[in-house]
Amino acid sequence: MQRKDNLDAFGVVSLTGFALLLAVNQVVIKVSNDGLQPVFLAGLRSLGGAVCILAWMRLRGLSLRIAPGTRPAGLLVGVIFAAEFIFLFLALDMTTVTRLSVIFYTMPVWMTLGAHLLLPGEKITPAKAIGLILAVAGMAWAIFNRGGPDGAASLTGDLFALAASICWAAVALCTRATALKQVRPEMQLLWQLVVSTPILLLAALFFGPLLREPSLIHWLGLGFQIVAVVSAGFLFWFWLLGIYPAASVASFSFLSPIFGVILGWALLGEHAGPEIWMALALVCAGLVLINRPSPHRPRPADDPTPSPPRPRA
Repeated sequence: MQRKDNLDAFGVVSLTGFALLLAVNQVVIKVSNDGLQPVFLAGLRSLGGAVCILAWMRLRGLSLRIAPGTRPAGLLVGVIFAAEFIFLFLALDMTTVTRLSVIFYTMPVWMTLGAHLLLPGEKITPAKAIGLILAVAGMAWAIFNRGGPDGAASLTGDLFALAASICWAAVALCTRATALKQVRPEMQLLWQLVVSTPILLLAALFFGPLLREPSLIHWLGLGFQIVAVVSAGFLFWFWLLGIYPAASVASFSFLSPIFGVILGWALLGEHAGPEIWMALALVCAGLVLINRPSPHRPRPADDPTPSPPRPRA
């Protein structure tokens, strides 16, 4: 499919569906944690995802050669990736999907702040500054408002979700500010999956029994994460990014927390009172402003800035 300057109906439906996929996967992780220890689950997911991406690259004839000068950056991004998923999977074990959806998807906030400090030409505009304030206010409201019948949510879990969001931004910054920016997206993801696999599997030994009486639904959940999100989801996302302008693609990022809150409430029966919806509204308004292209410096169609969220939760 040839590159397009604007989103069409197929693009809108595809990006909406992708945002829904990420939200569904949060529910899947939450359910899978009941049968598999969270960090062990994350390690198995990285292992399975690495195998799938390797197979895809071999099938497409893509080079698996490590580009000169990328090894240190690849190792670094893999370590941060592992930390992100330790925090994320533990967060989903401790807090609710509704709360995590509001907190975790503030990633563009930390990405924007980091880019302002580390990347040339990525200064915070007045509109982005307002977006940062709104998103941080919504996140803080979600974390510190402990009212409502939300006994399944813990402050520690919410803070782990915040740590995972910051790690996610750090991964994105590393792929743009280091030698990894020179390699294909598949190779970037492969570094993250291959390096994180042994780290996560070893770390899992310190978080209790690896199995929690798993049943078929828990193994199916793991398979869904490996095939539908880490592998097919990633490849589909970057296929869309190769067709439509990055700014248009990024503008759909606010849908994932909305879907996450709705699915947590509808499928898991989680509390989603007015305080959650108000926090969500602030975060989503902030994300729209943060992802809005600067009128003073229009981005080329192939510019990957701002970095849209990759398949994560």
